[in-house]
Amino acid sequence: MKFKHVPVMLNEVLEGLNIKEDGIYVDGTLGGAGHSTEIVKRLSTGKLIGIDQDENAIKKSKEVLADYSDRTIIVKENFKNIKNVLNTLGINKVDGILLDLGVSSHQLDEEERGFSYNKDAPLDMRMDRGNAFSAWDVVNKYSEKELEKIIWDFGEEKWAKRIAKFIVEERRESPIDTTFELVSVIKKAIPKKVRSQGGHPARKTFQAIRIEVNQELDILKNSILNANEVLNESGRLCIITFHSLEDRIVKDTFKYLNKDCICPPEFPVCTCNKKRELKILTRKPIIPSEEEIETNPRSRSAKLRIGEKV
Repeated sequence: MKFKHVPVMLNEVLEGLNIKEDGIYVDGTLGGAGHSTEIVKRLSTGKLIGIDQDENAIKKSKEVLADYSDRTIIVKENFKNIKNVLNTLGINKVDGILLDLGVSSHQLDEEERGFSYNKDAPLDMRMDRGNAFSAWDVVNKYSEKELEKIIWDFGEEKWAKRIAKFIVEERRESPIDTTFELVSVIKKAIPKKVRSQGGHPARKTFQAIRIEVNQELDILKNSILNANEVLNESGRLCIITFHSLEDRIVKDTFKYLNKDCICPPEFPVCTCNKKRELKILTRKPIIPSEEEIETNPRSRSAKLRIGEKV
C-alpha cells in the first residue's frame, strides 16, 4: 500500500503540545503517523493514543509505530468520539490532543478514493470507507438547490449556482460516476476567462462535496468541546485547519471556552455560571514557514491554533 505522509508544522505542534515524557497524548487524526512518531519518541512512561476512521491509516500507522508498541494504542474511530474511546481504555484525562483536520496526503494520493480532482477515479471521498454514503450520492441525488447550498456554504464558490445547474443537467443524460466527469462539468459551468485565473476550477467544489460526505463541519465544534473536557489542567489542545470555515469554528469555539460569562451584557449579575475553561495561546494562528510551503505545498493553507486547559 502506497502511503506518503508529510506532517504539517511538525516543530510548531511539538512545541505547542509541551510534551511531558510521562504524559498521555491523543493524535485524533492519526493519518500516516507523522506527528505521532515524533510525539511518541519524546515519551518514556507516557502513552500515545492514535485515532483514525480510515482503515488504511490504521494499518500504516501500526507499521510505522511498531517499534513503539509499548507506548502506543491505536483505535479505529472518529475523533468526535474521543470521550468514548478514552472511557473504553479506562483513561479519564490526557495531557495533550492534536487534531490535524482535512484530507490527508495519502487519501489524495490514493486514486481510487476519489478525493483528488487531478486523478480519474470513482466519485467516493469517504474518509471512513465503512460508510455507505459517498460523493456519488451527493452529485447524483441532491437537488439543484441542495447542491448550490453546499457548494456555496462549504466551498465558498461564487459559481455555485451555475455549477449545480450544470451538474443536474448533465446527470439527466447519465449519472456522473467519476472525478474527471465531474471536473468536466465544473469546467463547462465556469467561464473560460475565470478558469484561467487562480487555482484549479474544481478545487472549491471538491472541497464542498468532501465536507458534506464526511460531515466535517457538523462534528467539529462538539469535537473541540469533547476534547477540552478530557484535558488535564495545563493540558494542550492543538488544531490544524486547512480552510476558513474550519478555522472560524475553531477560533469561535476557543473564544467560547475562554469566556467566564456568556450572559447578555444588560444582565446586572451573571446567571449562567459559566467558567473559563481554556486559555488561548495563539491570538493569531500559526502558519507554515515559507521554507515548509516550498517543500510541502499542501501545507500552504494550514493554520494552527493552540489552547491550554485552565
